[in-house]
Amino acid sequence: MKIGVLTSSRADYGIYLPLLQRIKEDLFFNIEIIAFGTHLSKNHGYTIQEIEKDKYAVVHQIASLLSSDDAVSVATSYALTGIKFADFWSNNLYDLVFCLGDRFEMSAAVQAGIPFGVKFAHIHGGETTLGAIDNIYRHQISLASVLHFTSAEVFSEKLINILDSNINIHNVGSLSLDNFDSFKPIDKITFYNNFNIFKNDYALVTFHPETVSTENNYQYAEIMKNALAAISKNIFVIVTMPNADTLGSVYRKALIALKNENPENILVIENFGKINYFSAMHYAKILIGNTSSGILEAASFGKYVVNVGNRQKGRLQSNNVSNCNFDVSEIISKVTEAINLRPYLGVNVYYQKDVANTIVKVVKDFYENI
Repeated sequence: MKIGVLTSSRADYGIYLPLLQRIKEDLFFNIEIIAFGTHLSKNHGYTIQEIEKDKYAVVHQIASLLSSDDAVSVATSYALTGIKFADFWSNNLYDLVFCLGDRFEMSAAVQAGIPFGVKFAHIHGGETTLGAIDNIYRHQISLASVLHFTSAEVFSEKLINILDSNINIHNVGSLSLDNFDSFKPIDKITFYNNFNIFKNDYALVTFHPETVSTENNYQYAEIMKNALAAISKNIFVIVTMPNADTLGSVYRKALIALKNENPENILVIENFGKINYFSAMHYAKILIGNTSSGILEAASFGKYVVNVGNRQKGRLQSNNVSNCNFDVSEIISKVTEAINLRPYLGVNVYYQKDVANTIVKVVKDFYENI
């Protein structure tokens, strides 16, 4: 069975990894990686190099992302991605193509495949993020897909309403947490030395722009900067940089300025990679920001999360998440409160066992019945 895997960012590639490893081990499958989006951007870490290190037989590279991130540039990148994938789908045939999440580039690649009858399998459909236009892209991808793997039952139910069908919808849990029970972080001393972390306790921070009310991002980025500057006086702050969203550069500039103004208290990382990021989460005291990993994964690491703003609003949350507005005093107060809590011992509503194996079994059954 010939499988294509669409990956447009470091984030989705890290989530895919358990499934990719499982598929590579199975002679039933012939897998090809289709890399595009920020993987090919030197401004975002040029993470195609990480994919190449994993030694797949075939890695397609499709460059379509403009360097600017205003609304016109994002729309143009969407159109350019569609044009390039029109050519790609006309020359490459697959039995099934995996797509994941809600990125605008992912949506463009999938929409371009519709006239060619490409069979897509969508991971993480049915979710809701009211503070991001990704909500629209996610549902577009679901509507174009023939197989669906959701991270919770509530999202399967939502997909049934969106698709007006319950066929080929499977609640499997969060793929990124597959085999979490066997996860071993990088040795602490090695990890700290590799990234020049010289203080024991730290907050792990990731902020992305809110892409619904984009005009607010200039204010939000300044609030983020001021709040983190104050927080960093009491705990070391490690920041992972935002993805390529509309006005993501506004946050990047604010974070770089924050680092320059507080060089002893702030560490900025462009791209950790999955193992390093999970290790960073394992050793962190707390997570701060508005990234999906705080919602999906942090509970399994026993970490409390201060989730800021509306970007993740509407997503199912475990009891480790504390929500607040983009307000300097409120962010500082929530972080101070969370730092003093003992490790979170509750459940992660996204965790299920053997996610990759379940997906592989479903795909094989689907292929036999095509």
